[in-house]
Amino acid sequence: MNPLHFSPAIASALGAAILFGASTPFAKLFAGSLSPFLLAGLLYLGSGLGLTVLRLWRDRGWKSPGLAAAEWPWLLGAIAAGGVAGPVLLMAGLARTPASTASLLLNLEAVLTAVLAWVVFRENADRRIVFGMMLIVAGGVLLAVPGSSQMTAGFLGPALIAAACLAWAVDNNLTRKVSASDALFIAGSKGLVAGSANLSVAFSVGATWPAPEVAAPAMLIGFLGYGLSLVLFVLALRGLGAARTGAYFSTAPFIGAATAILMLGEPTSLPFWLASVLMAAGVWLHLTERHEHEHTHEAIEHRHRHVHDAHHQHDHELEWGGSEPHAHLHRHVAVTHTHAHYPDTHHRHMHS
Repeated sequence: MNPLHFSPAIASALGAAILFGASTPFAKLFAGSLSPFLLAGLLYLGSGLGLTVLRLWRDRGWKSPGLAAAEWPWLLGAIAAGGVAGPVLLMAGLARTPASTASLLLNLEAVLTAVLAWVVFRENADRRIVFGMMLIVAGGVLLAVPGSSQMTAGFLGPALIAAACLAWAVDNNLTRKVSASDALFIAGSKGLVAGSANLSVAFSVGATWPAPEVAAPAMLIGFLGYGLSLVLFVLALRGLGAARTGAYFSTAPFIGAATAILMLGEPTSLPFWLASVLMAAGVWLHLTERHEHEHTHEAIEHRHRHVHDAHHQHDHELEWGGSEPHAHLHRHVAVTHTHAHYPDTHHRHMHS
């Protein structure tokens, strides 16, 4: 039996799922008093503003994010797909789709993220990982269907929600390309753009800014459940790749359901317990993965926070005080070796 491998990246992925999943029942408390676009705008804006303030405090003022010129197209593409197209498509789809059908379709994000990662971006995956993801998604499907889900409102609404999931899957895979950069800047930028886009749509159809006692808690929920969650998601992408991160994040529906049961007093059901077993089995398969083979690192030069581990043995041109982790432009020489690894920032190689 394979031992458990609980890395910091896995902890980040599960932390992202916990924050996002736990925020969902609380965000639903505002659903009856705010329009979908206005609520989404407040959640995302709270995320973007909160992370921007946190970054300014951390850096003691504004500092350049340090993205290389080649990384900006990936980030801008991710923001356009996940920060603009995704939320707008989702809100338009929700207006035309029953809630049960919408919840079921949202599980497509994890599937499409994995498919793009494996087919387009060539992430490695073995049968254990694929089967684990299928179990996690199956658990999400069980949670999403209280009875039977029927598309009584026509095809357009579900198609729009599926398109939103595809937009977020593209976002996840493009963000993976820049995940070595400042996670606070990446997540904060997405929040500001998504918040502005949704609020613009909301105001264009007649919504007005809500009272402070409504706006403030909604934005706080957004900061925790969308902002800090996204920071952890980016950190997980850095260490796990898009497919595995998406699979761990797919436990969010279970966490949301558990939060509603524990904190809001909602009753349990047989689908909840069946979903718990399926998701636990899927996470266990991922935690017990061991991927090891001889592989070659091509020479590369980039910038990100790091410690001087087996993949970061380099000299420093400028004076260095010895603190770790630290960030600077550094070069990796070509090396071939064997060890267990994930498709992280330094292990995005082809498999024969």
